[in-house]
Amino acid sequence: MLFHVRMNVDLPATMPPAEAAALKQTEKDLAQRLQREGKWRHLWRIAGQYANVSIFDVDSVDELHTLLTSLPLFPYMHIDVMPLCRHPSSVRDGDI
Repeated sequence: MLFHVRMNVDLPATMPPAEAAALKQTEKDLAQRLQREGKWRHLWRIAGQYANVSIFDVDSVDELHTLLTSLPLFPYMHIDVMPLCRHPSSVRDGDI
């Protein structure tokens, strides 16, 4: 199942810089592992914002929920999820 996920991150201004840097590094490590595993298929930064648009390829809504809530930055995110399905005019056979 493919999902379009927009994540806006809002770290508290009072968070110590070292804590924020450690949290971001842990998030990056997990995001890269999930990309290598094929669960986090695409990841794009939104220019000028601390936000991204991603495509996840998971087996169920429950798996997506578990994955998103496991992200270190999850407590500081506003997330919008849209399930995707194949468009009949698509020429990409691999996107189902």
